[in-house]
Amino acid sequence: MKSNTLVRSLALAAALAITVPLFAKPVAKSLAVPHPVKFGKVDVKAGDYRAMIDDNHITLLNGRKVIAESAGRWEDRSQKSPYTVIVSNEDGRVLELRFEGKAQVFILSE
Repeated sequence: MKSNTLVRSLALAAALAITVPLFAKPVAKSLAVPHPVKFGKVDVKAGDYRAMIDDNHITLLNGRKVIAESAGRWEDRSQKSPYTVIVSNEDGRVLELRFEGKAQVFILSE
């Protein structure tokens, strides 16, 4: 009887471990773009935007309008970022987003 209860408990724990990430809230951050950049495949003008990051997908919004989307991933760093910043290459393509007070950065795939 005890082993049957143990098996049920383990099955329930496994089911919860699978479903909990499905209900994780997207990260929403204000993002100032100081100069034109290439965000994924889209050219983005300088301005104030909102970044919505849902697991491995980022959406850049201006109000309710979707400006750009891209795939990416979270990566840990050894230190927290002192400010929110966009890291881009010499061509203006966004490579990663760093957020104030966070040790994780969001790296764009495209």
